Amino acid sequence: MIEQRYISIDLGAESGRVMLARVGENGIFLEEIQRFSNGPVAAAGTLYWDILRLWQEIQTGIAKITAENPVIAGIGIDSWGVDFGLLDGRGQLLANPVHYRDRRTEGMAEKFFARMPRENAFARSGIQTMELNTLFQLLALRAQSPAMLDHAQRLLFIPDLIAYWLTGRAANEYTIASTSQMLDAQTRQWSTEILAAIGVSPTLFPPMLFPGRPDSNFGPVQEGPGQAIKATGVPVLAVGSHDTASAVAAVPASGDDWLFLSSGTWSLLGVETATPVLSTAAQRYNVTNEGGVGGRIRLLKNIPGLWLLQECRRAWAGQGKDFDYKTLVQLAREAPAHLARLDLDDPAFLVPGNMPEKIAVQCLRGARKVPETPGQFARVILESLAVRYAEVAAMLAELTGRRFRTLHIVGGGSQNELLCQMAADATGLTVLAGPVEATALGNAVAQAMATGQIASLDAGRRLVAKTAQVRTYQPRST
Repeated sequence: MIEQRYISIDLGAESGRVMLARVGENGIFLEEIQRFSNGPVAAAGTLYWDILRLWQEIQTGIAKITAENPVIAGIGIDSWGVDFGLLDGRGQLLANPVHYRDRRTEGMAEKFFARMPRENAFARSGIQTMELNTLFQLLALRAQSPAMLDHAQRLLFIPDLIAYWLTGRAANEYTIASTSQMLDAQTRQWSTEILAAIGVSPTLFPPMLFPGRPDSNFGPVQEGPGQAIKATGVPVLAVGSHDTASAVAAVPASGDDWLFLSSGTWSLLGVETATPVLSTAAQRYNVTNEGGVGGRIRLLKNIPGLWLLQECRRAWAGQGKDFDYKTLVQLAREAPAHLARLDLDDPAFLVPGNMPEKIAVQCLRGARKVPETPGQFARVILESLAVRYAEVAAMLAELTGRRFRTLHIVGGGSQNELLCQMAADATGLTVLAGPVEATALGNAVAQAMATGQIASLDAGRRLVAKTAQVRTYQPRST
């Protein structure tokens, strides 16, 4: 296998990276070239993404890579799900994309289900109902800013928008589109029934691309942006544009007796299936069937993850108590166990704010002990996550009829040794933690599939396994 070099652009809710990926017979090797912060920007009561700054950082990262590596086989882009930009008839962005934690979608789920019964919506989309989904964002836009929606000619999800600015071609990548709750899970195309229920025309959506396919890509970088970053003609390839789809593509596993947990701001716990699971039980458990690389379905549950700890840390920093994550984990180790169990699905936890106060309010409401120190708050959050993992693992075993033996934890949360051990203890499964940079690795895997360098997703996972640093945690009785 001749080594190929790719650019993996990974945009997360807290930070973004532009990475050089070298793919060859000895594995996949990453080099971080550009890292930058990311987060919501509040203006006039609305939370936005600063998309133009992200675009500038991405161009800077690409230029640094091409200056040292003149031959690049492809560029792939992934990001968080559901959020989008709208283009007018001239291809201009109508407004900064709104952040999924903005409050504009409050109450929109019930308004939608008055138009289409919940069970019908799940039977079509197979997607977990969360008010931050694109479906409810568009319904809110229809109610609050109908002129903007009427003026829009194209809807592009965040990775699609970056690809459009690079290539000039508007397209929707399948895995990111599947997070919207507007795709038909069976046909993997837009559901005209769901779109009709919110008054949106199918013409708003450009053609669909599928990750890892040689015949399904955005096209070459056009001369305009390409000259400045020395990337004219480099193909922009369709990868798992939803960051979790890319992360799962890099899980170093085989067989069907394993679960994945993409651990970061969100905890996404699930299993790969060949077809969507649309049963009554799946709807009752409010699981989701999202698109994956290689034609797979990611049957999973979205769980508010380390976001709670991130928000606590931000609140404490505002009080002059600046804890890094390593310190918080150590304080959690020293804190007493089993103070309280949080309901992680509490809508109050979805929006920014004073998270320690929100946690205290929930504990008081449930007649549970209230954490008092940062270590106690951190311990309660991590224990609550681990117990929720066990509940969701049991749901997935019931829905698929499989017996699971291992839980692969990938992403930044795989570095949290305390959480990994708690996850093993709670689920009773052997936990394999790593790789940390699974998203960028999976991004590179799909690019190598698209160029024909590797033949399949399984072949890509074998390459990841050659170089992945994985730590094992065995379950204990606690």
